Amino acid sequence: MKITKSFIDKLTPPTKEQALYRDDLLKGFGVRITVSNVKAFFVEKRIKRKVKRITLGRYPELTVEQARNEAQKLLGKIATGIDPVAEKKEEKSRAITLTQVFDDYLKARKSLKATTILDYRRVLKQVVPDWLDKPLLSITKEMVAKRHIKYGERSKARSNLAMRLLRALFNFATGEYEDANGKSLILENPIKRLSHTRAWYRVERRQTIIKKHDLPLWYDGLMRYTNPAGEQQASLFKDYFLLILFTGLRRQEAITLQWSAVDLKAKTLTITDTKNHLSHTIPLSDFLCKLLENRKEHAINNYVFPSTESKQQHLVEPRKAMLQIRKLSAVDFTIHDLRRTFITVAESLDIPVYALKRLLNHKMTSDVTAGYVVIDVERLRKPMQQITDYLLKATGIKNSSLVPFKHNTKVV
Repeated sequence: MKITKSFIDKLTPPTKEQALYRDDLLKGFGVRITVSNVKAFFVEKRIKRKVKRITLGRYPELTVEQARNEAQKLLGKIATGIDPVAEKKEEKSRAITLTQVFDDYLKARKSLKATTILDYRRVLKQVVPDWLDKPLLSITKEMVAKRHIKYGERSKARSNLAMRLLRALFNFATGEYEDANGKSLILENPIKRLSHTRAWYRVERRQTIIKKHDLPLWYDGLMRYTNPAGEQQASLFKDYFLLILFTGLRRQEAITLQWSAVDLKAKTLTITDTKNHLSHTIPLSDFLCKLLENRKEHAINNYVFPSTESKQQHLVEPRKAMLQIRKLSAVDFTIHDLRRTFITVAESLDIPVYALKRLLNHKMTSDVTAGYVVIDVERLRKPMQQITDYLLKATGIKNSSLVPFKHNTKVV
């Protein structure tokens, strides 16, 4: 049987799946037809002890003569030991862009938090926006070194972060993308240049806190903070800042806190989506219970700090509010400074190290003894109340049983 135009035109669809017709003149060349009457040419040959079928194209877009010529080329390559399938895969891998590698990386790293992914996207757009559509293999050591220095003039920390992420992407690509012989396309990670030349920026870990003598000023600025949307919107931000200061929660843990995680009867709150992936339950002091009770009276969704723009979402990061409170209080602080202030106060009160680590949800993997210590949440209640009492006194709040302001109306 010879595959010709007239032969193909006479073919009728099979009753199920597809029918294959092989050419007697050119061994390995054929045409298939599906139940939906789609006709396509193929080459079928044993490659490395496995029969592989390669689609050449559809008929009539591809003529019989064109398909036969293409089949001869492929069969010739196969005869010389070349695998066209692997060759095509390699060609595709060589063209893969930084953005595509990043997307594949995210699919493989399913445990990454949404906030981490968001920060990764931001840092790539900040530091290497012009590389996103470039093939990964076109990124060289020289490009890395120059960009690291250039963006480092703006932010050393962000420049380092971008390069660490790129290093991870290249490491991922090393095991993911191969040439026609099954060897990695990535011969060397170009980010290694920074280690070889000792070019990584030394970024000191931020140690700032709100000092004891500044706490009354900070609190006064917090109380004087106003929001264009009204006092109820301002109270959301005030409660948010106070919750972090009095619990030491991370900002994302606080802003995404849901009422289902708050037990006002047991006086506890539980964070399940934590940085170290360990569930974190802490006791609530009297002050925090009052604050949350007042907040719950005006809840509009399951978030403790609901968004006013979307009834199903939580508050967005309150950077503008933070900047205004800085101005009103004349105290330069960041949201993470509130957590560090909580930690510093706790340490100053000589709270046992195991209790402190449990309050902060820090892992104790390096301490053998810690592995045998199980601290119940009730044993943390006294230390938490000690920290609260200290902060109440330092900020100037007179009565721990009362919150500093009362929410009178529903947030809208």
